[in-house]
Amino acid sequence: MGTENPSPTMPVRFRTRGKNHSGGQPVAGVVHDHVRHTENFTVIGNHLAQHPELSLLAIGLACYIQSVKPGTPVDIKTLAPRFPEGPTRIAAALRELESHGYLRRSRERTATGRIITRTVSCNRPGHHGSRPTAATAARRPARRTGADEPRPRKRLPAVPQPSCRAPGLLQAAMDVLAGLRRHDPRLFLSAADAEHLVPGVAAWLERDLAPSAVRHALTANLPDEPLIRPAALLAHRLTAQLPPLPRPGTPAPPAPAPEPRHPFQTCEGCDRAFRAPAPGRCRDCRAENDGSG
Repeated sequence: MGTENPSPTMPVRFRTRGKNHSGGQPVAGVVHDHVRHTENFTVIGNHLAQHPELSLLAIGLACYIQSVKPGTPVDIKTLAPRFPEGPTRIAAALRELESHGYLRRSRERTATGRIITRTVSCNRPGHHGSRPTAATAARRPARRTGADEPRPRKRLPAVPQPSCRAPGLLQAAMDVLAGLRRHDPRLFLSAADAEHLVPGVAAWLERDLAPSAVRHALTANLPDEPLIRPAALLAHRLTAQLPPLPRPGTPAPPAPAPEPRHPFQTCEGCDRAFRAPAPGRCRDCRAENDGSG
C-alpha cells in the first residue's frame, strides 16, 4: 500500500553570480587584478584618464608628464625621440592639454637674455593657483572695473606729422601700413593703430622716399621674440629714424631691391603655415627648441 508524501516538493533555485554574491566578478567587461602601490607610482585623476574630449594620445602624454620629476624637459624636441608618434602628433596633443588646462606654457627671458619656454603641468585644472579651463571661465562672471568700463587703452607714442595732408599721400601711407603684415605676421595693426601711424608714414613719403623704402625701414631687423605692441614699435621707428628733408633739386635715393617672396611652408613642430625658402620650423618653434621645457 503506497503512502503519499506529505511534504511538498521545494523548487530548485539557482544562484546568479553578481546577484546572490555582491562581491562576485562581473559577467562581462574588464576585471581588475590590482596590487596596491607603495613606491614609484603617480596618482592620476579619473577626470583625466576618462576625459570625454581629449584624445588617447593626449591622455597618455599627460600621464607621462605628470609622472616625471620636476625639471625634466617635456618640449617637442625631447618628446619626439621618446615616443613613436612623431613631433606633429605630439605637438597636437600638447595643444589639446593646453586648451583643457592640463598644461600651461609661457615664454620667459632669463638673466642672460635667453628666451626659454616654461611648462607647468596641472593635475587638476581649475583648482586654486592654476589657470581655469575654458568651461570654468565661461561659468564665472567677467571682472569689471570700478565704473563698469573697459580698461583704458595705452596711448601710442607720437609720430612725425607731414607738412601737407594730401588725400593721395595719406592713402599711400595707409597702403604701406596695410602691407606690413605680409612681410611679418606680427605687424598686424588695428584700424585705430593704423590711423595713428598714417601721418608718420606720410612724413616719410614726402621726403621723396619710395613706399618700398619705408616698408623696408619698418620691417628690417625686428626682434625674434613676440611683439607685444607692434604699433608702439613702429611709432618709435617712424620718429627715431625719420630721414631729413631733401635739398631742392636733389634726386631721390634708389629704393632697395625687393626681398624675394618665399612660398608657404608647414611648420614641422606646430603645423602652422609660414613663409620660408625651404621646409623646417617656424620662428616660435625654433626659439622653443633653443630653450628648455
